[in-house]
Amino acid sequence: MARSLSHMLLKGISGLSTASSTRTATGSFVQYGRRFSNTNDSDTHDDFKPTSKLDSSNLSLKDIVEQDIKENPVMVYMKGVPDLPQCGFSSLAVRVLSLYDVPLSARNILENPELKTAVKAFSQWPTFPQIFIKGEFIGGSDIILNLHQTGELKEKLKDVTVNQEKSQ
Repeated sequence: MARSLSHMLLKGISGLSTASSTRTATGSFVQYGRRFSNTNDSDTHDDFKPTSKLDSSNLSLKDIVEQDIKENPVMVYMKGVPDLPQCGFSSLAVRVLSLYDVPLSARNILENPELKTAVKAFSQWPTFPQIFIKGEFIGGSDIILNLHQTGELKEKLKDVTVNQEKSQ
């Protein structure tokens, strides 16, 4: 009986169409921690529409990059955010820097292609993440890892950690 039942089941499955469906669900969904929407809701009030803080400021992107680097002792331009990096190199940079318990500021370059271009132009460096410590461009995750392994990163971040402890 089991044999005939399995035979009927397989015969039924083989008779199904193998063409893939082209239907698309509409609405919003979350994937990899990011919210996506494929609907254009004309009823949404302007107050609830997504905005970009970069777009609403009167500063140029170059000025924003300069301000970020000046105001943040450790600034990382990365793919994703420190809590949810979107690439292995960004993840490595965050993990290495987190070993030093320093305040870490970051911008997600995936959210704004123009910011990504502005950062590349500012540093004259083509890849991400890009790490700045006390206003100085250091490099990417490979350089941070090398500095960590040789002990140089501890020295570069010493003042940042000391200043942070004094202010608390």
